[in-house]
Amino acid sequence: MDFKDTVKQLADRILKHKELVHTEEATKHSFVMPFLQALGYDVFNPLEVVPEFVADLGIKKGEKVDYAIVKDGQPVILIECKHWSADLNPHNSQLFRYFHTTKAKFSILTNGFESRFYTDLDEANKMDEKPFFVFDLNDIRDNHIEELKKFHKAYFDSDTIVSTASELKYVGQLKSLMHAEFNNPTQDFVRHFAKQVYNSGILTQRVMDQFTQLTKKSFQYYINDIITERLKSALQKEEIDQASIAAVEVVSEPDNKIVTTEEELEGFRIVRSILRQYVPVQKICHRDALSYFAILFDDNNRKPICRLYFNGGKKYIGLFDAEKVETKKEIISLDDLFHHADTLIQIVQHYNLSKVAEA
Repeated sequence: MDFKDTVKQLADRILKHKELVHTEEATKHSFVMPFLQALGYDVFNPLEVVPEFVADLGIKKGEKVDYAIVKDGQPVILIECKHWSADLNPHNSQLFRYFHTTKAKFSILTNGFESRFYTDLDEANKMDEKPFFVFDLNDIRDNHIEELKKFHKAYFDSDTIVSTASELKYVGQLKSLMHAEFNNPTQDFVRHFAKQVYNSGILTQRVMDQFTQLTKKSFQYYINDIITERLKSALQKEEIDQASIAAVEVVSEPDNKIVTTEEELEGFRIVRSILRQYVPVQKICHRDALSYFAILFDDNNRKPICRLYFNGGKKYIGLFDAEKVETKKEIISLDDLFHHADTLIQIVQHYNLSKVAEA
């Protein structure tokens, strides 16, 4: 099972069992420990995960953090846990106190559902007030999975995470600001646009009230225009030459010469896991051939999503665009399939939009 499926399976289990978990200690045992296991850590090995890690604070001895992930004998991640129903906002202070007393570069505040990741971007050895990354099991997204994967034992590299933490932090904050302005534009935001188009005098409060509503409508219209243009573009690309379609049809070959390997099936499962948020999984099908393993949309030879070439000395994935043009990309391991998620998503969305248009 790949990392994404492991995390989604954990989310399903936590959602199912949450009402049975009544205490903070039970949250640790039922939710947080499985989360650490999903990240590849042996929660029963004190050389990797230390429960009740002691973080002495000056003359105040015996202060404890719920967990510390340890590497080469030193803590690298501190973890503070709360009950799954708890609001995390009031509880940052404990990690603030612990952070500067250890050599840990990262800390996590979690209630099992939401995990907030912190570091010291603003001031060395002092935990930032705001997390640089938030992972929520209630809202799993592909890009969040990729960021979470950096904390997996097999991929963990402190320098790599720090190098991207600043961008994650500020992009997240900017997105929040844009969301707030989009829904309830501030006076400064409205004034920025109004003063560039209003030429009839002073921006009185009455005029500002009028432009507040106009600004909201303008953003809504703009977003709708973008969506409409993308739909038109996708539908136009569907009008392709039938000969081009036929060129990529899977040639029928004798079944007795075809051997479907477990590696090909695992590749299929990874592709399906990438696409499951965008189309029903039953629409993602496969057919094996002598020279490649085809993954199709709606089990239709004329709707190839990709091809896996795993039978030679090197492995390749064949990616298709809306014109049914195939491009081969070498992959080293099955995990490299995730690097092509955007292309896979684009082609199934193209097929899906085409099907809607036909209906």
